[in-house]
Parts: sequence; C-alpha cells; structure tokens
Amino acid sequence: MSPFNFNGLFVLDLANNHQGDLEHATNIIRAMGEVAGENGVRAALKFQFRHLDTFIHPDHTAGSSNKHVDRFLSTRMTNQQFARLADEVRNSGMITMATPFDEESVDLASDLDIDILKVASCSATDWPLMERIAEANKPVIFSTGGLTMKQIDALVSFFDHRRVRCAIMHCVSIYPTPKEHLHLNQITALKRRYPDKVIGFSTHEEPDETSPAHIAIGLGAGMLERHVGIETDTIKLNKYSSTPAQVDRWMKAAIEARQICGSLERVPPQPEETEALRSLMRGVYLRRPIAKGQLITRDDVYFAIPLNEGQLTSGQWVEGIVSTADLDKDQALTTTEAARPKPDDTQALTSAIHGMKAMLNEAQISLPPTFETEFSHHFGVRKFQEVGATLITFVNREYCKKLILQLPGQRHPAHYHKAKEETFVVLHGKLELVVEGRHYTLYPGDMQLVQQGVWHEFWTDTGVIFEEISSKHGLCDSFYEDKSINSMDADSRKTRVNQWGRYQLLPAKTNRRMAA
Repeated sequence: MSPFNFNGLFVLDLANNHQGDLEHATNIIRAMGEVAGENGVRAALKFQFRHLDTFIHPDHTAGSSNKHVDRFLSTRMTNQQFARLADEVRNSGMITMATPFDEESVDLASDLDIDILKVASCSATDWPLMERIAEANKPVIFSTGGLTMKQIDALVSFFDHRRVRCAIMHCVSIYPTPKEHLHLNQITALKRRYPDKVIGFSTHEEPDETSPAHIAIGLGAGMLERHVGIETDTIKLNKYSSTPAQVDRWMKAAIEARQICGSLERVPPQPEETEALRSLMRGVYLRRPIAKGQLITRDDVYFAIPLNEGQLTSGQWVEGIVSTADLDKDQALTTTEAARPKPDDTQALTSAIHGMKAMLNEAQISLPPTFETEFSHHFGVRKFQEVGATLITFVNREYCKKLILQLPGQRHPAHYHKAKEETFVVLHGKLELVVEGRHYTLYPGDMQLVQQGVWHEFWTDTGVIFEEISSKHGLCDSFYEDKSINSMDADSRKTRVNQWGRYQLLPAKTNRRMAA
C-alpha cells in the first residue's frame, strides 16, 4: 500500500461543535463536503474522541473547576453515532480523521476504520497514548502548540523509530490566536529541520482572517487545519471556528496562494516575458565602418536599443570577433556578419562550477577554505558536461576523504582501482551506480562499498553529491574499460586546481566574467 500523501490536505476539525446532536453534526459534515467539492480540494473531517467515563475523574463529573468538563459531558456522543458520522464523511467525499485523547479512543478509531490519527498539542508528551497511537498503524499528524523543539525532536524520532508515517502541524494553542503570536516563520524552521516531513499550519486565528493562509502557503505549508461548524438560531460558534462560507473563503485564499507561489522548479520564461525583456536589451552597433575580414575591437562598437532580430546582444559581445562582410557606421552587428572565436576549453569548466556551487548551496554543504579540485574530463573538456566528474579532496593520507559532484546528465566511465578501496555515501540528489554489472540507485543516506579490482561506473539524471571515503588515493590507479582513456596521460584528461581555480582556469585572454 502506498504511503498517505499529506500534501494539499485541508483538515476540518469538528471538535465539539456537533453539540452532541447527530442531526446537527450531519448538517455540518454535508455542508463542509459541499465546500470541499466545489473547491476541488482533498479535505479530512476530523472528530475528537474521548472515552468520557474514564477520561474524566469521577470526582469531577459534576461541578468541576476544569472549564472543559461540562462541555465534554454536554456534547457526549455514542460510538454508534460516531460510526454513522464517519460514514457520512465518506459519503461526502472526504477523508475520515480523529484526535484520540485516550487509549480507548484509539481503539474506537481503529474500529471505525478512521483514515488518519491526529495528536493534539496537549497529548504530544503523553507517551502511553503515543505508544497506542503508534500501534494503530495509521498515518499520523501531530500539532506542536506549546512544545519546545526538543519535545518535537523526541516525537519525530518516536514515530520514525516505529515506522509511523507522520506530518507536523505548526500550531499556537491560543484561542483565537492574535496575529503577533502566529509565528508563521516556524513553518520554515520546521521544514529545514525535518525536510522529509510535510509541515502544515493548524489555524486558530479569527475565522474571517485569510492572510495567514496566504503567508503559510508561501512559506511552504503543505496542509492547513481549521475548526468548523454551523450557526443556528440557538447555536453560536466560538471565535476561532468557521462557518461554511468562511471555510470557502479560506480554501479559496489557500488555492490562490498556491497558484501565486507556483512551482519550486525553475520554469522556462513565457513568450511574452521573453519579448518584454528583449525590448529592453541593448544590441551591438558599429561605431565606424568595418571592412570584411577585419578584427572588431571594443573601441569599434557601442551598445544601444533597440535590439533587432538576429543582432548580437551586448551580453554576447566578446573580444576576437571578425567581420564576415563590409559594415557601415551605426549598422547593427548580426550573427551572420560576425565570426565569433571558439570558446576556450576552460569556459566549459567555469560554467560547470557555477552549477556545482549552486548544488552545494541547495544541499547546504559548506566547504573549508582550503581544498584541491580535480575535474575529470575523459573525452575532452568540451564534453565535460556529458562525461565527467568533479572530485574535491579534503584529506589524502593513509585514508582519503573526497566529495564527488556530477551535474545532471554527467556520467563517469567504467573503471577499477588496483590499490584503492572506496565507499560512496550519497549526500544530495540521486546516483546511478553499476558495480560488477549490478545496477544500484542510491539516494541521500545510501552507501555502497567498491573493493579493489571491482569494475564500477556511475551517472546521474538529477545531479548528485556524494562522499568518497577510501584508502589513500594514488595517481595512475584508475584503469578504464575504454582503452582510449588509458592511453591518455593524466594531465590531458584531468584538470587539477586549488580550491575552485578562480585564476588558474583563466588564460590571459579569457573573458573574466566566466571566472569561477
């Protein structure tokens, strides 16, 4: 069975707003199902389960000083009534969910085949209850109201250790929550701390407020939760519960925010965006007449708008262009009238470095100020983006520690080592590795041993960063299946520099904007 997908989920908490009335609860469920259906969202209707006969101490069943007791008792519903309401949730096209506050209620959720269990903030350190919830073998969402990060860490580890798929709701347990106490940046903090978890926002602000939903989605919240109910002539909602109309506006605000935020992947520009930018770009124009075959220098040109079709942009200007036709003063220099110099080999490396630095930033991997870098380009520097790898060496004594980086689409040819044994540990991205004919797909945290004399090759579709931990690395200890590589001297198939080689990779006439 595939794991439950928490992303995009709207949680509608019925709580005690059913007032202990089956008909009223049914009306709420049907109204919320209609709102969810009209907005085309995945919604879970959440019950709160308490086995009141044991949940409340017998001395407090009457005249209790605890403000919750009278409400819990006055809105009591039977298990049979909850069973009918769970069926109503399913008939309304929603997912069933429940917050159990005691062990007996976990059993009730299991008996009713409730889809998701919720851990309330007040129960997050109730370890006997957590044990029973973990045993139920259901996806779990837990709220973090009033918890320290240490307590959240403990709960994440608790569920991970028991292989319970869980998601986390940022929550502030003040009802309603003033804006200055929403602390929505905690969504970002939780996403950074638990990158493998879906982080949501359980809202307790006043129900007409929709801006927190916009902001929460913008910060990366994958789920939203809100208390819901219906008002009648005799039933009034509390200050943090929403009517169907308010839920509708809230859902629409979240949907709009998702549209505004868009994809995390860099999207190609729209045609109108490209046209708008081109209308402001400068083109290359001739400052004086130029004869065919003449070298065009920087003093011979100027940059101005408008940019004509086929004209070189100012960003495409490089030294060394030769005219292929007679050109007049103020004439636009086009691509057909300009023989541009072939790019220097090092530009392929410096361009790749820009991408690798970005990968390290994305993976949040910091490098020390001192290291050695080796660019392996087995079929030439210009094919480095296809066949190549970048090896960053930190230590090479009796043991060796390296980072190996590959950009999307790069591969490293099949080879073996006579002296060196190595272990690969993936840190970021996905690595495709073949060892003695066996294909492995490695993800962050995966590890693979490669012993001496063992044939291996690797590549990546996504881009990858992995550690190589090995015995001491020596020159001329790589033997390739492709004999043409073995016949090359090391300096012709490798470029070695200190750090990123900012100046070592720059020939005298190379355009310095390409510097690493």
